[in-house]
Amino acid sequence: MRLKNRALLALSCMTCAQAFAQTYPTKSIRIVVPFPPGAFNDTLGRTLSQKFTEGNFAQSVVDNRPGAGSTIGTDIVAKSPGDGYTLLIVAVPFAVNATLYARLPFDTVKDFTGIIQAGATPNMLVMHPSVPVASIKELIALAKAKPDQLTYASTGSGTSNHMSMELFKLMTGTKITHVPYKGSAPALVDLMGGHVMMIFDNTPNVLPHVKGGKVKAIAVTSQKRSDLAPEVPTVIESGVPGYDVNVWFGVVAPASTPRDVVTKLNGEINKIIAMTDVRQRFTNGGVTPVGGTAQQFTEHIRNEVAKWGKVVKATGARVE
Repeated sequence: MRLKNRALLALSCMTCAQAFAQTYPTKSIRIVVPFPPGAFNDTLGRTLSQKFTEGNFAQSVVDNRPGAGSTIGTDIVAKSPGDGYTLLIVAVPFAVNATLYARLPFDTVKDFTGIIQAGATPNMLVMHPSVPVASIKELIALAKAKPDQLTYASTGSGTSNHMSMELFKLMTGTKITHVPYKGSAPALVDLMGGHVMMIFDNTPNVLPHVKGGKVKAIAVTSQKRSDLAPEVPTVIESGVPGYDVNVWFGVVAPASTPRDVVTKLNGEINKIIAMTDVRQRFTNGGVTPVGGTAQQFTEHIRNEVAKWGKVVKATGARVE
């Protein structure tokens, strides 16, 4: 009798979830961006919000909740109802923080489900013109000759800038000193002023300064050269086989979100990413549209958590 009751309860829950998905959405969707306005994370959130509203999918609002390496906004979504009405914009720090922070008020893998990977872009290693280096091989030689004397900037602990260099140091056996900043703009100002020597930063952020001769480009972090700067070699072809960092952007929801709602959101966002004006907006930001299934993005997040967890543990990287 108990088994029969459990079966009836499970069937009832399934029926309710399907009915909910058929009517979803019926109210405004909140898109939490755990970063300040201005960067592509914010652009992605605002693009989705605009298109949700314009396409009559649902009214939508963007809620910027920056702070604590993106963990404040992330925690808000982790503790929100899994009803499809609270979404989170995520990037590389989402995966890195799982290991970088000794304690988090949420579980990166268990408390979230992937909706979609929206886009990706490589980082570019750039240096102040005064640094006597023109290639990755020359950088490795100089860093080994002067351990801990070279400096690199990042936009904060756990960011793709930080992890790109930590992975590089791990794979090349070099020691380069980390100087964290609160954002790309102040980091680049100090780089161009000669106060720090180098940075791995998103290609569109640094390319104008490369073209202006204020910094020099050494390599990009992707497996293939960037279409934005095809003359700049990859770190791999420059002598570090296996090195690969793709800066990705995506959308997740609380883990309890019904599967049918996840599928509905995934389909809607895939349509948005395919729009001509949206693809142009991505391209203008130096980001390649990706798309795909929710399952693919969930698996990508798991792989990224494992990858960066190994790097954090091996290098001793910490929140600074």
